[in-house]
Amino acid sequence: MQIRYGYRIELTCPHELPLITMLDVHPSRRHDLVRPDAMVVTSLLDPSVTVPVEHYLDQFGNICRRLVAPAGGVMLQSEGLVHDSGEPEPVNPAAREMPPSRLPQEALVYLLGSRYCETDTLSDRAWSLFGHLPQGWARVQAIVDFVHNHLTFGYEFARNTRTAAEAFDERIGVCRDFAHLAVALCRCLNIPARYCNGYLGDIGVPKNPAPMDFNAWFEVFLGGRWYTFDARHNEPRIGRIVIARGRDATDVAMLSSFGAHILQRFEVMTEEVEEAVSAKPEMIASRLWDAEPAIMT
Repeated sequence: MQIRYGYRIELTCPHELPLITMLDVHPSRRHDLVRPDAMVVTSLLDPSVTVPVEHYLDQFGNICRRLVAPAGGVMLQSEGLVHDSGEPEPVNPAAREMPPSRLPQEALVYLLGSRYCETDTLSDRAWSLFGHLPQGWARVQAIVDFVHNHLTFGYEFARNTRTAAEAFDERIGVCRDFAHLAVALCRCLNIPARYCNGYLGDIGVPKNPAPMDFNAWFEVFLGGRWYTFDARHNEPRIGRIVIARGRDATDVAMLSSFGAHILQRFEVMTEEVEEAVSAKPEMIASRLWDAEPAIMT
């Protein structure tokens, strides 16, 4: 199957505004791209003016772009086409945990506490709730089930400073809070877990009228590889397209800005299309995404 995805973002600013974006499909999925998703940046005051953009990889292997928005603001837009297997994410109940002494070096950072995932605060609660359970997939799934049932989801609950421990106590949140709490509980039990964000449309599930094409989930290292888990939806999904991975939401901010600005427009699109679809110049079926703050200043 093929999935068309993309975004259109408008920012206004009184003065020049340095920006770093993390909106490109992750390098691990670049080989699946049927059509490139290069970001086009134009001036809001004069759409004929294209703003130059540089790109680089950060320490987690995510694609970042840097630019300077001119006074008045910019429009950022992109549309791509990706091939997907059309299969739900793998489930492997036989996958086992590995002791920290045997983990690959690149997984060790995902055992440590981070800004939004306070392992020191949650450690006693994690071991009390899950320490007696069989190690491996069953214990991770128990954590996912707990977070899914413990937190009440609601866009009105969005707060970009909420930590995993605060989510545990407040029992409310949006997808990033579900991911943060599950990640923190896994790390408390010496299970490497990393935060992910990306596109997730209503493919293979009933249509949801709520905007949800950008989403947060997490990955756990079991049996020598990473597996996807989603405490918000708590079921294998089809068509997930990862953009970035990191310790928590701090590392994967979609837009990092360095100055005063106003987010005027944020649209995102993800939809299954026919294999023979031809490229279109404009994005279609886009939906306003305002579930969580997309800006980190």
